[in-house]
Amino acid sequence: MLGTLRDRVLPDHQRRSLENLRQDLDLSSGDSRAKQSAFWTMLLLSSVIAACGVLTDSTATVIGAMIIAPLSTPIMGIALGAVQRRRNTAAAFVALGCLLVILIGATASLVVPRSYDLLSDSQISSRTSPGLLDLIAALATGFAGAVALSRKDVAAVLPGVAIAISLVPPLVVVGVCAGQTAWWLALGALVLFVSNLLALVFAGMVVFAALGYTQARAQRAPRRAYIMLGLLFGAVLLPLGANTMTTVLLETWTSRTRSTAERWLSDTPGASVTSVDARSRTLYVHVRGPGDLPPITDLLGDLEGQIPDGVPIVVDTTRGEQITAGKVGG
Repeated sequence: MLGTLRDRVLPDHQRRSLENLRQDLDLSSGDSRAKQSAFWTMLLLSSVIAACGVLTDSTATVIGAMIIAPLSTPIMGIALGAVQRRRNTAAAFVALGCLLVILIGATASLVVPRSYDLLSDSQISSRTSPGLLDLIAALATGFAGAVALSRKDVAAVLPGVAIAISLVPPLVVVGVCAGQTAWWLALGALVLFVSNLLALVFAGMVVFAALGYTQARAQRAPRRAYIMLGLLFGAVLLPLGANTMTTVLLETWTSRTRSTAERWLSDTPGASVTSVDARSRTLYVHVRGPGDLPPITDLLGDLEGQIPDGVPIVVDTTRGEQITAGKVGG
């Protein structure tokens, strides 16, 4: 059954030869000088483009950097080398490439004022808080990329794979945040990159092994490599799972706070809640109203049992007034 599914997804007449695949993924084979010069040139340019896109909060610019970034080539080279149980230079290119991109991001951070709120930039905030869905998307993208590399007729999807997997932008964010000494944000972006890298390697190994891209001396699946990948996945799943749980809890608490605040303002003509957001462990309730608000203690009382005790509540009004309500249950 598995063989039939494999033949339908990857028919023999559309499969690329092992030699062709190796020529594309091994930067030290064939005309290595030309391959490596192209790799470093495009990686440098894509890093600069990504840094500009991140700092200007431009999605289109960041997407352009994703399309031309060549970092997925040696990453898939790692997968092919692991399946063949053959040492290559792919891991070294990935490590040095990552270092280059992070240094470019750190250099770009020099133009950012120390007082700048990094999380106000959507290109940074969206890459410093990864969750389990990011890992699932990376796995699916990795399989798509491995299949596209292995087939002769679907190379056109590779730019879409490059956009979906996002390798260079998270590394640029690591550099920018590290340059601003925002170490926790840098760590979050690094976790996103590592999860994407592992997903690509795992998917590539599965597809390449299923297609028989192995040496005669390595017909069995590289069990040790899969075990190592499993351990690394486990290490990455811990922060991703914790972050996903935190995000779900914050969404629940902000939703409950908004509903409670709307009931709190229900008897005040013209008053409404515009939004509720969480910043630095504090919930901010933004309200619009023409006159005085109801007693703030009523809001705190209504929030008891809806969100955990001890959470600070601040009410922002459209008149520029900020009311520190206190802590729930305090």
